Amino acid sequence: MTRYHDLEWGVPLHDDRTLFEFLILEGAQAGLSWETVLRKRDRYREVFDQFDAEKIARYDAKKTRALLADPGIIRNRLKISATVSNASAFLAVQREFGSFDSYIWKFTGGRPLQHSRRGPRGVPASTEISDVMSKDLKKRGFRFVGSTICYAFMQATGMVNDHARNCFRWTELQ
Repeated sequence: MTRYHDLEWGVPLHDDRTLFEFLILEGAQAGLSWETVLRKRDRYREVFDQFDAEKIARYDAKKTRALLADPGIIRNRLKISATVSNASAFLAVQREFGSFDSYIWKFTGGRPLQHSRRGPRGVPASTEISDVMSKDLKKRGFRFVGSTICYAFMQATGMVNDHARNCFRWTELQ
């Protein structure tokens, strides 16, 4: 977790494949700890074709059965099914906006929101922006994108800087 925090969490991302990966992993995390998901991330990348949305959108029942049998990932039928349908929705967003990056960053005006928190107690589980993002993603056919998941996604991908003010990353990411 320290390595993830120090190197990845909160760093602004603009690569579509990586944004898709985080959206899927945040959805897979629902009801579980982020540490559990991070431990399984390498296997997720392997079995989900490095999060290539075009390939995932074509997964069939046979591939889904193989994924459900793989102990290296979270074997939840609804989450796996959502990954496949989210890949199709992701591709549709890319077609409409030119990239998923162009679409998703519009929710923060194209730049990270800078917070000045004293510690983890003041960090919300969701915000008005994550509420709007969630509703729009759902309207576009995405699943496992509730407001709390969207806010965690925003934090992970650097759309919001929620590092505490006394954390060295807070200053670096200003």
